[in-house]
Amino acid sequence: MTNVEELDRTFLFHPMTNLAAHAQNGPHMTVVEGHGATIIDRAGNRYLDAMAGLWCVNVGYSHPDMAEALRAQALKLPYFHAFSSMGTDLPARLSERLISMAPVPMSTVFYGNSGSDANDTQAKLVWYYNNVLGRPQKKKIIARRRGYHGVTVLSGGLTGLKNLHDGFDLPLPMIRHVRPPHRLWEREPGQTDDEFATTLATELDRFIINEGPETVAAMIAEPVMAAGGVIVPPDTYFPKVQEVLDRHDVLLIADEVVNGFGRLGVPFGSQSVGMKPDLMTLAKGITSAYVPLSAILVSEKVWKVLLEGSAKFGSFGHGYTYSAHPLAAAAAMANLDIIEREDLVATVARNGELLHEMLRDAFADHPHVAEVRGRGLMAAVEFVESRDPLRPFAAQGSFAAAVTKASLAAGVITRALPAADTVSFSPPFVTTPDETRAHGRRCAHRPRPGGRRPPPRVR
Repeated sequence: MTNVEELDRTFLFHPMTNLAAHAQNGPHMTVVEGHGATIIDRAGNRYLDAMAGLWCVNVGYSHPDMAEALRAQALKLPYFHAFSSMGTDLPARLSERLISMAPVPMSTVFYGNSGSDANDTQAKLVWYYNNVLGRPQKKKIIARRRGYHGVTVLSGGLTGLKNLHDGFDLPLPMIRHVRPPHRLWEREPGQTDDEFATTLATELDRFIINEGPETVAAMIAEPVMAAGGVIVPPDTYFPKVQEVLDRHDVLLIADEVVNGFGRLGVPFGSQSVGMKPDLMTLAKGITSAYVPLSAILVSEKVWKVLLEGSAKFGSFGHGYTYSAHPLAAAAAMANLDIIEREDLVATVARNGELLHEMLRDAFADHPHVAEVRGRGLMAAVEFVESRDPLRPFAAQGSFAAAVTKASLAAGVITRALPAADTVSFSPPFVTTPDETRAHGRRCAHRPRPGGRRPPPRVR
């Protein structure tokens, strides 16, 4: 019988993959098992998953409480739809729970299947909102370069990464991008964090004025950027941005897909950076990726207007077959129970300090490391050709790819991020300090590709 790698190479269309290379070589590895922070491939090799899948398996792999919750719900009610006012019990209970957890007052919850479709829904809500208010021209949505908001036709354009636009005729014409709060490359020499934040807020104000405030509907932003480079904004950045948005009656959408449910060592990223969103996007950590689920939290300000739309447009003409899926709701409830019962948000805060300390000790003084950054259990190391003067590698991405390949050989799964030579870390919340230390030592002493050993650590 043909082995599974050959079946994969021949029949499986992989996302975010060089298609020609995969068609020739097949998968890098085939994962067949996972427990806690460890995954196992078909050959029996064990790896620390320092990325929690794609920033998402927060409670770890194969948690027995998650398995039991899914089993019990599948035997009771595996599915029913939410169209035409049809209800099921667990989505209603989950909605109440999410509203009670929200970092700012919210009113209702809409469910989808992924962060991508949730951000598409956000755009439709914003457009519907302005149509109800009689503002048909107020439709533009501002995102930031390097921001990641999904890959569907609308959300793929909101994402500010060129490699997600190439070949797809993106972004759509109502989308605009502004500069990110990336100190390393965007801040002027000598600027303080507060001055840098003021500069970006002033630019945003001028941008909205130039576009016409009557045409700008919303801004979408991650509290801490994830795939765009693990970019932590200055403390005053979002408060200053909020003032600009309020002045021009522009809604703020907080994309909490990665940040939410404890990744930064607090329940939600918004509260750690001073965001006061009108709408919130949740996914990934809401079920620790055991079952696909996304959620949009809608503020009372927006909800009141959406209700008025019933008189003008009739039934709300948006939704998915799997909206408010009871099996996904069961997974979310069990996942949130685990996070609370095991006090995992506090664990993230403690273990995040260890992760950042180890990364700083290993890399902070390295001549090819420009910056070690992050918050909680989300971290990144950005590599450059030269620190002084600051200069990126000419072949962007190749160095980071070599680092992740060497890490994999050492038994640690990391991720090379787009738009620079940045390697990210986002381990499961249940990763123990001993696992972090042991795998960190293995990576630090692993020979470089080509047989060369890394330079000795300075500290």
